[in-house]
Order: sequence, then structure tokens, then C-alpha cells
Amino acid sequence: MAKLHIDFDRALGRVRPMHGVGQPPLTGIDNRMFHYLKEAGVPYSRPHDAGGDFGGGVYCDISCVFPDFSRDPADPDAYCFEFTDNLLAGLVENGVEPFYRLGEAIENHQRLRRYTTNPPADYDKWARVCEGVIRHVNEGWANGHHFGIRYFEIWNEPDNDIPNRDNQMWSGSMEDYFRLYDVASKYLKARFPKLQIGGYAACGFYAEANRLAGRSFSDREQYFDDFFHAFLKFAGENKCPLDFFSWHSYASPADTENMARYCRHHLDAAGFANVPMIMNEWNPSIHCRGSACAAAEAAEMFLRMHRAGVEACMYYDARYGVSVYGGLFNPLTAKPFSTYYSFVAFNALYRAGTQVACEADAPLIAMAAAGENGQRLALIVNTTNTETALTLEGCPAPVRLSVVEDGEACLKWRPLSDAGTMPPHAVWLMEF
Repeated sequence: MAKLHIDFDRALGRVRPMHGVGQPPLTGIDNRMFHYLKEAGVPYSRPHDAGGDFGGGVYCDISCVFPDFSRDPADPDAYCFEFTDNLLAGLVENGVEPFYRLGEAIENHQRLRRYTTNPPADYDKWARVCEGVIRHVNEGWANGHHFGIRYFEIWNEPDNDIPNRDNQMWSGSMEDYFRLYDVASKYLKARFPKLQIGGYAACGFYAEANRLAGRSFSDREQYFDDFFHAFLKFAGENKCPLDFFSWHSYASPADTENMARYCRHHLDAAGFANVPMIMNEWNPSIHCRGSACAAAEAAEMFLRMHRAGVEACMYYDARYGVSVYGGLFNPLTAKPFSTYYSFVAFNALYRAGTQVACEADAPLIAMAAAGENGQRLALIVNTTNTETALTLEGCPAPVRLSVVEDGEACLKWRPLSDAGTMPPHAVWLMEF
């Protein structure tokens, strides 16, 4: 028996956007599946790795939009924006704000040859190229647009491995990256003071999570932590702009919550108490893609990250294609997996707007929200593989119940007679 206590009269602040995604479901150039993002209320898409290996050669990466680094960043003809424009326009037209990573897609085959993940030959010039990208997407420069993109992230996972080993994202040292961040963040913040400039899309804090759980961890995982602390020290001493700190996790929701608390503690201790955490890559369910377990783990992650104070999250990822990471859409049918409907369910809380007090006994995790016109909702997750009886306290009786089904199915309303026992890995949205 598990108890859920809700006090709809005790407001706790706004519901934050936990249900963003990574690269969107590209299908060539027609963006025909982007409507699913709109229908789920997805707030952000971070198109890192969009198009596959090497950014498909055409999307978003600096080497794609500015392919000849010998050219002048002030020359509009030096840029190739066509495919990136089409992708970003498709997102904006569907109500999704792009979260723009300035850098390169992962090079999974860098052991054979590395093309784009070396430190730039000229850091100042690289920053000016980034300026050209921002002017194009936000200020109409070079036959551009006014997309209103607010977040620009400098590189991705420069801490991916110890230097001179298997780092798929950055061939230089940590000091090389710190210099790039120093130059680019100061230049871009001076040029665009109203934008959010940050980074560095850290790999995560697995050493800490494993330490807390009494597990061993690798020297690579320890390097992630060492890089983090060295970066905070460098950014503080050199007064680098840091409008947000981004990081990643492919660990369980419980371990990731510990990572978030570790990250928050050390940001605060280093003098960055006002810097929000953004977890813009996460996916604990590579082992069970498309299942009820995956849907439950996604919903659990939304709620745990909200509880831990994360500002925004972006699931990796929403691609349409054959990939263990593409957990929202079936590549054989082009229909949503059940995990997609956990995003739909959380969006109901997000749209309600105001989080209210809610406490759940293990093995449940829950969150409640209230909105205008008396709207009252709760999202409840059974985090186990066993049935769990549920009792409600401190709140009115629910009016109706909606359930995330296993497999390809929608968020279905059920009769209230079904509300007594939660099946394994159940995700329920209750309306009161």
C-alpha cells in the first residue's frame, strides 16, 4: 500500500520545462513528424547530432554552416545555412524553441580519423563565426531569420575522455577547452548581452553517483568530476560569463537525482548560486526502449529532476530512425512509443503552471499542479515492477484518470474504478 498526499492550497512555484528533447524527428527536409512535438508541448529541442554522424554534413555544426575556416566570418557567402534554417524553422513553426549548441556532432569513428572535434585553429575567429550564426538565426543577417533563440551552448562534452585517449568530442586538453570557453563566452556575451551563453554540456557525475551507491567507478568517470571542478575554478577566476550550466546523464533516475544535487552543491560553493542547471542529454532506458518501463523511467526522471531543482531537461533523443537512443518513435511504423505519452502527460502539469505540495510513499513518485479555472492534476509513477495499491489523502476525489499504455498507444482515459491499484511501471495522470 502506498499513500499519496496532495495539498492543492499550498503553491510551491512554477512547473519547469522538464520535457524538452534532443535532435528532433527529421525525415529528410519536410519535417512531417514535427507535429508530434507540438502536440506534446515540447518546449525545447537541442539539435546536437542532428542528421546523424558528422551532423549529416549539413546541420547546425560550425563545420557544416561554415565549411571553409579560411574564409572571412563577415562574409555572408562563406556560410551554408539552408538545411539548418529548414530544421530550425520547422521547430519554431511547431512551438518548439531551439537550444543551439555551438560546436560539433560526436565523432564516433575518431580512432580512424578525426575531422571536426579538434580545438579551432583560431579561437577568436571561431567566436566570430558563432557571432555570424547568431546574427543569422536571430537578427536576419545573411538572408536570415528572427527565431528568437535564447540559449547558445559552447561545445559539447569536451570532458568525454582523458586527453590523448578516446575522447570523441575534443582532442585537446581541458585547458584548451577553458581557453575556448573564455574567448567565446566573453566575445558573444559582449555582442549579445541579452542572450543566455553557457556550457559545457558535461558528461555527468557518475563517480559521485557510484560513490554514494558504494560502487566502483573508472578513471574516466573521475575525470568528468575533475574537469567540472577545474572549469568552475577557471570560470570564477577569469570572470567568464556562465548564464547556465549544462550536463548529461544516462544513469538511472535515482542516480541522476544524486548527480543533480552534487552539481547544484558545487555550483553554489564555487560562486555560481544563481546559475541554473540544464540537463540537456538524458536517457536511462536504452535497455528497454518502447516499453512501459521506458515510459515510467522518463516520467520518473521528469519528477526527480524537478525535485532536484533542475531548470530544464532535454531527452536524448526524439530522432526518427534506427537507434537505441531514439526512444520516442518506432522506426518501423513512424508512430510514437509509449514513452512519448509520458511527455504528453507531463505537459499537462506544465500547462497547469503552478506546482502544489505533494508527497508520495515509496515506491511511488508523484507531482501535482494546479491552474486557472480550478484545474487540478497529479502525475504518479509506479517505479517498480510489481503492482502497488494506492490511497489518496488530503485532496478531493479524482474526477478522471488517464493512463500511459504500453507499446504504441495514446494517453487513454480510464474509469475511476481502475484507480485502486497501479500496475508495474504505471504512469497515471489524475484530474481532480
